[in-house]
Amino acid sequence: MALTDEQWRLIEPLLPARKLKREDRPGRTPTPSRALWDGILWILRTGAKWSELPREKYPPYKTVHRWFQGWVKDGTFRAVLRALARDLKERGGFDLEEGFVDAFFASAKKGGPAFGKTKRGKGTKVMAAADGAGLPLAIGAASASPHETRLLEATLDDSLIDELPERLIGDKAYDADKIDERLWHERGVKLIAPHRRGRKTKTQDGRELRRYRRRWKVERLFAWLQNFRRLVTRYEVKVENFLGFLHLGCILILLRQF
Repeated sequence: MALTDEQWRLIEPLLPARKLKREDRPGRTPTPSRALWDGILWILRTGAKWSELPREKYPPYKTVHRWFQGWVKDGTFRAVLRALARDLKERGGFDLEEGFVDAFFASAKKGGPAFGKTKRGKGTKVMAAADGAGLPLAIGAASASPHETRLLEATLDDSLIDELPERLIGDKAYDADKIDERLWHERGVKLIAPHRRGRKTKTQDGRELRRYRRRWKVERLFAWLQNFRRLVTRYEVKVENFLGFLHLGCILILLRQF
């Protein structure tokens, strides 16, 4: 469950500098950042409570939890994810000819911000955009109540790189003329989605709708993310902490490409 040496060599330079122990002020030796990350990733993968972090393998759970919250607050996880995404883009690792957009539902046990009611229960909606290979391009968390089309543009605004796919493929939920027009005129992105039943005016080209067959790639991204059990159910009251775990999940997915 720990990071490999190669993966840590990629991450370590991206972390903010930490204060070192001063020789004129003896005290506890600072906990190594790698040990803290390994402890946080154990929580991400297992979905266990912080207090269940194995003491024989990791630092004290209160220390790990405190650093996790600090790195969420100062944007460290988001910054590491963006840096890895930019590096991967420079290597030609993203397929931006087409992309995919969708959302999945995470039940929220403790409520809090970005929490809403749906037919499936109360929870949070995780929005994501993926590239042509199913790698994460944008990730966000919001109340489960609003329709996905109302969350799409805010999700794209928080893209990990400075370029969006030429075409964005979604399911029937994204069949909306106003969003089609805004994405095209404001971002240069063509939205492709099957028409809803009963639609009178057809706007989609049947040839381009063939791309919809590859929409399974964003579903695969969700399967990758939900392999991290902490992302299946939202236990965090603060949505920022849940988003921090989402960023960590995406970091691990991108690290596989290096």
